[in-house]
Amino acid sequence: MRVAVIGTGPIGGTLGRAFARGGHQVVFGSRHPEGSSAAGDTGATVASAEAAVKGSEVVVLALPGTAVDEFLDAFGPLLADRLVVDATNRITAKAPNGLESLRDKAPGARYARAFSSLGLENFENPLYDGVPADLFFSSEVDDRDLVEQLVTAVGLRPVYLGAGQEGTVDGLLRLYFALAVEQGHGRHLAFRMLTDPA
Repeated sequence: MRVAVIGTGPIGGTLGRAFARGGHQVVFGSRHPEGSSAAGDTGATVASAEAAVKGSEVVVLALPGTAVDEFLDAFGPLLADRLVVDATNRITAKAPNGLESLRDKAPGARYARAFSSLGLENFENPLYDGVPADLFFSSEVDDRDLVEQLVTAVGLRPVYLGAGQEGTVDGLLRLYFALAVEQGHGRHLAFRMLTDPA
């Protein structure tokens, strides 16, 4: 899969390198590609955001939530017919709703909400006693497989919540912060869905 990761900070860098190690063709989109070390020791490359998007099938937004509208203003038309995976953090009230912004500024793009309900620590170390944590996500049914491939590449177990469940994913982020930060359990904390094997 050809994946553009927009954002070269800790979240974008960690996810993009994991995707590359998982066999995907990754290009980081950066404002300053010439000085970026986001690719690390992987086969990923770094280019301008425009070049990264143009060469992609899937675009992962790993920007601060407040930077999404600026990105969409500049590159929204290029996202048509591409799957946009929204991994942005929207904890602050100033951060826009990613789906609403995408519909408004990038008509024809497809939307998934993933990689936004856990902390960086889980992308760096997804295992608990040898068992991968779950990553809950929402997308249209036709895009489920693409998102699951990306989640698996990071080492997490994908759990599909269905289409239109972006708010549920965001609720898990609030739960994560309530436990990890407010209750002091630490940021290497994750969730696992348990089901009756029968």
